[in-house]
Amino acid sequence: MTARPPRRVRPRASQRPRRRPRRGRWWLALLAAAGLLVLSRGLWQPPLPPPQLILVLGGDVDRERVAAELAQRDGLPVLVSGGSNPEYAHWLFDHQGLDAGRVQLDYRATDTLSNFTSVVDELKRAKVRHVLLVTSSDHMQRALLVGWFVAGSRGIGLTPVEVPCGGRCKPEHWRKVWGDGARAALWVVTGRDLRSWAAARFGPLLEEARGR
Repeated sequence: MTARPPRRVRPRASQRPRRRPRRGRWWLALLAAAGLLVLSRGLWQPPLPPPQLILVLGGDVDRERVAAELAQRDGLPVLVSGGSNPEYAHWLFDHQGLDAGRVQLDYRATDTLSNFTSVVDELKRAKVRHVLLVTSSDHMQRALLVGWFVAGSRGIGLTPVEVPCGGRCKPEHWRKVWGDGARAALWVVTGRDLRSWAAARFGPLLEEARGR
């Protein structure tokens, strides 16, 4: 007589292993919401006017030099976010024939995200809707992604102007590019840089834990 296989006993609901909630879904939801917000503005905003301003992201004086040449050629004002020291910047733009009234130096930014978040609302109030974005070629991809979210959320379009960096180029890892993109999307949705918020809230606890 052939023995029957033992019956499979189904575990009780309390004994069944619980599925771990998938982390990161709320990040995806916020990214999607920010993307929809930016894209929806393009459906009802009128076509972009010609460039109205040159926005320079600080980090390399060659960016300011190229911006000065563009301003001289096109007659546009210049806004430098987080650039070189005021003495050098004023000398550079004056040397290119630009009077002080056409150049604004802003030193509130500490990184690529704040390059945009520190000035974007002022640009919107000034009814600026199209800017030339000047930064180094190895930085442009990340800058455009951040700007697409932040400036795009205010109806401001960006036209890239890459500054060659030659042998000084340092290609950026995709994690850095998309990490800053995620921060920008979250800023659009929440109105704050969550990395700075987390550092301010949990930084002391982390320092205390490291000291133990």
